[in-house]
Amino acid sequence: MDIFEGLKQQIDGKNVKIVFPEGNDIRVLGAAIRLGVEGLLEPIVIGEESAISALAAENNLKVEGLTIINPETYGEFDEMVASFVDRRKGKATEDQARTILKDPNYFGTMLVYMEKAAGMVSGAVHSTGDTVRPALQIIKTKPGASRTSGAFLMVRGEEKYLFSDCAININPAAQELAEIAVESAKTAEMFGIEPKVAMLSFSSKGSAKSDEVTKVAEATKIAQELAPEYAIDGELQFDAAFVESVGQQKSPGSKVAGQASVFVFPEIQSGNIGYKIAQRLGGFEAIGPVLQGLNKPVSDLSRGCNEEDVYKLALITAGQALMG
Repeated sequence: MDIFEGLKQQIDGKNVKIVFPEGNDIRVLGAAIRLGVEGLLEPIVIGEESAISALAAENNLKVEGLTIINPETYGEFDEMVASFVDRRKGKATEDQARTILKDPNYFGTMLVYMEKAAGMVSGAVHSTGDTVRPALQIIKTKPGASRTSGAFLMVRGEEKYLFSDCAININPAAQELAEIAVESAKTAEMFGIEPKVAMLSFSSKGSAKSDEVTKVAEATKIAQELAPEYAIDGELQFDAAFVESVGQQKSPGSKVAGQASVFVFPEIQSGNIGYKIAQRLGGFEAIGPVLQGLNKPVSDLSRGCNEEDVYKLALITAGQALMG
């Protein structure tokens, strides 16, 4: 079954509410309307109603039945301000909160925190920092995760893999890399991928010596201790992780080498380059980044996304919300 058809079956009829802070962008608005019409989830679009209605009319779209919330006129804004001040524990005054919460990403994140929505999709207009910062300040990371990370679902026909972290952490330490590996395994399961996690390096099982190799080897041991229920192995070169014959030669007896489905890169530089090579030269569709490690799901779009990307990432976010 197609991965997104599976997600649709999971979320259909569950009335999952997803917030879209960028209602003035036609890609976002088009996807939100489509999701609402199909009855897959309950989209909440942030913005000024007349402007959104005008944008929809210009593009022959109908907003009837779509929930549109304007922070300037939101009836429960005072409650939101109080909740934000309490959550920030002295880091924002009431006056500061009233200004901050006019920002659509902060406003949307608070809707998720206050359980008026199950998740949020942003980033079509805003940078990753503008999307992730409110989530880290308000929703925060879940127990066992010290930070969030960004994974890409890589799809080509029947093939599907997970690449992580390709979006958030520039150079994670061993403990952080281990946490990313465990969270990536959980994300893979959501997509119906049996997680066989390869901790990638330019070395396989000590074939090279350097601080970079030592970090990945240590991260592998930590990840195995954190989540012994998952198959996690490293350090592995990509060919040792992916090609069966090479895996058998370089890591005989491994449950991961030569059959990996989840690839954890040692730092963001190689991760970002890696997923884009697979996308542009390998013909894989790169969906994400899917943010991992948060108490509630917030997803970050690429600013080069199209309506279909918004649509699919919203389905993923709803799926994450149901997983808890």
